[in-house]
Amino acid sequence: MNRLEPQTGAGFELKEGDLLVVVDTTGGQVSDLFAVSADDTREWLSSGRTIDYANCIYQTTNDLLYSNRSRPMFRIIEDDCGRHDFTLTPCSQQTFDLLYPELHGERHPSCLENLATGLAPYGVTDDQIGTSFNIFMNVWTDDNGIMHIDPPRSKPGDRFVVEAQMDLFVALTACSAEKSNGGICKPVDYAIVPRQEDGPST
Repeated sequence: MNRLEPQTGAGFELKEGDLLVVVDTTGGQVSDLFAVSADDTREWLSSGRTIDYANCIYQTTNDLLYSNRSRPMFRIIEDDCGRHDFTLTPCSQQTFDLLYPELHGERHPSCLENLATGLAPYGVTDDQIGTSFNIFMNVWTDDNGIMHIDPPRSKPGDRFVVEAQMDLFVALTACSAEKSNGGICKPVDYAIVPRQEDGPST
């Protein structure tokens, strides 16, 4: 297992059929996931396409996550938590400037910065990073359309596993926004499991 310390991220490559295993080590911690096609970085993970085709804002086991070109990028293989978010963009410095006034504009680690750093070696800029798949994030909407962010439902050791449906450049974070993580940012573990010759397995 690899560890993402609190408020950090990493970038890596996945080949078609590889598994990405994400583990909420201590419980209650969000992990932002974003990816682009290794063949053409103008093809990226799309919240809008995924939600449209699923007719559901919550994705879980056996669901596909689509690209902006309507091609599957990931299939969810395993999901111990069952509640994730695909509506909110990764936190940025501007997020903290606007929504965390108590910081008085001070620099704050952010998922956008960590995703961009992870994808920079592949020629991806922060302007190409849209809505991330926010693993373990607990977002819900009330009858008035107001969005609420509650602490994640994930417990220590909960796993989320996706299978790459194409060759990908991927970035993953241990989310930097305290309010998304029950007030405390914690580590996230992850592993890449290469595709098995006789097919993928968990």
